[in-house]
Amino acid sequence: MYLAIFGTLIEYFQKGGFVMWPLLLCSIIGVAFVIERGIYYHRLPMDINLLFTYVRDKLLRKDLKGAMEDASQYGGPLGNIIKAGLLRFGRNHEEILRAIESVALHEVSKLERGLWVLATIANIAPILGFLGTVTGMINSFKVLSLQSFTDPRLVAAGISQALITTATGLIIAFPIQFAYNYFSNKLNNFTLLMETSAAMLLEIFSEMEEEKEEK
Repeated sequence: MYLAIFGTLIEYFQKGGFVMWPLLLCSIIGVAFVIERGIYYHRLPMDINLLFTYVRDKLLRKDLKGAMEDASQYGGPLGNIIKAGLLRFGRNHEEILRAIESVALHEVSKLERGLWVLATIANIAPILGFLGTVTGMINSFKVLSLQSFTDPRLVAAGISQALITTATGLIIAFPIQFAYNYFSNKLNNFTLLMETSAAMLLEIFSEMEEEKEEK
């Protein structure tokens, strides 16, 4: 069964003409980046409440070193942002925010890595498919110009190429576009969590400052 399916795919690939090669390259690159980004995002911790449960408890007990260790162990964009803020503990909020924003830009760039490749493939694959459609129709009309239209099979190869490449381009583009939208949504969620983390950390700092003034 699997050999029959594989043989059919090889047959379609050969009928699709030269455009199938760049389409094959697009599919390989797209799948590779989808897997890489999927593993990367899956491994990132997102439980902001768990992180701040430990950090807040340590800070209220004046254990700054312990809070930074918790942030480091938590890791990911959220942990790195909290650690950047903790390293500026005791300074004014504007300076703390600048440090957090600097780290946040770096973390966002890591989250965005590879997404432009997926967006490019999702746009290029249908165009390559339509290019195959055009070349297939050109071949069909070329045959018609050289032969009389007595046998429909003479133009079948060009029409087959046109349909195969169009379908292949769309088949590649749909899942890649879906993956791009999914990862973009994850990126937006992490960006929102990073902003929330910064606000929560500053709130803890303010709470500690108020307690210090009361004493």
